[in-house]
Amino acid sequence: MEYNLPIIIGAAILLLCMIAIVCLRIAKRRRPKEIDLMEGHEFEQYCANLLEEHGFQEVEVTRGSGDFGVDVLAQREGISYAIQCKRYDGPVGVHAIQEVYAGRDYYDCMVGVVMTNQYFTAPAVEVAQKLKILLWDRDYLETLEEEDYQE
Repeated sequence: MEYNLPIIIGAAILLLCMIAIVCLRIAKRRRPKEIDLMEGHEFEQYCANLLEEHGFQEVEVTRGSGDFGVDVLAQREGISYAIQCKRYDGPVGVHAIQEVYAGRDYYDCMVGVVMTNQYFTAPAVEVAQKLKILLWDRDYLETLEEEDYQE
C-alpha cells in the first residue's frame, strides 16, 4: 500500500496544476483588455491600424457622424471593404449588420464587415449570413494581434 503514496501525491499535484490553469484562463477572460477600455473613435483607429499591419491598403477612417454605417474603408488585393467597428460591452446585434449592409452599397464596396471587441448574437449571425456580411469578433481580433503578417 505504501508504494501507491507517490502515485497519489503525483496525481494530486497534477490535479492542482490543472485547476490553476483553468482558473488563470477564466481570470484572463474576465479582465478587460486594452480594447475594452477604448472610446469609440479610438477603437476605430485601432482597427484601421490593425488592418494596415495585415496588408490592407488605402485604409481610411471615415468621419464620425454621417458615415452611413461605415467607420473604416480599406482595400486588399483589389477588393474594397466597408467596415463597421463596434466597441461594445456586450454582444453585437442585428442593427450593426444592417448599418454596414447599407454603408457597403453607399461606398460602392465589395465586402461589408462588422469588427468588434465582443461577439455577435445568434440573430446577428443569421442576418449577416443572409446579407453576406463578414463578422470579425473578439477571437478574430486576438488572432490578428498575435500573428505577424507576411506578404
